[in-house]
Amino acid sequence: MKADDQLTSSIKTEMTVMVADVTSNQARLYCGEKSYPCVVGRGGVTSDKIEGDHKTPLGRFALRTVYYRPDRILDLKKLSLPTFPLRPEWGWCDDPDDPLYNQRIARPYDGHHEVMWRDDHLYDLVVVLSYNEPPSTPGKGSAIFLHVAPNDFSGTEGCIALSLSDLREVLVNCNADAWLTVRVVDDA
Repeated sequence: MKADDQLTSSIKTEMTVMVADVTSNQARLYCGEKSYPCVVGRGGVTSDKIEGDHKTPLGRFALRTVYYRPDRILDLKKLSLPTFPLRPEWGWCDDPDDPLYNQRIARPYDGHHEVMWRDDHLYDLVVVLSYNEPPSTPGKGSAIFLHVAPNDFSGTEGCIALSLSDLREVLVNCNADAWLTVRVVDDA
């Protein structure tokens, strides 16, 4: 691999989400030479994530799996990340007392869970991040995704969200070993 190829490869695999202060939900995602407006949890960011606190965890996370709504995303280019069409019966367990906490489940499901097949377009394109992976620590947060932002760019439940076009562009430029770091701007 040439030196230029190595530089391009590293640029495409490392992304950073920067917030101005821990209580802000407005942020920017930096990927290579480009930056994109994005939002984080409506409660800001935290180094001590708790289920339901509406905060995005600080840290470095791998991009694991991309899911998309096949009835809405028809021209998804081949991505380097594992990519699967969402199914209407899929959900994500967010019940800390459930043995499948922070994992994809099939609905109907008795435990509390989030519906992945949504009417509001937020999960038309969604990426699972490596936060609190199984075996998950109960109560430390679940369903931390990179997904489509609401039209008004209001904060999320704890995820990172971009416009659909920006998210698509970022994902096309990701390698299979992509990482995303969430940090505060003046964080050293």
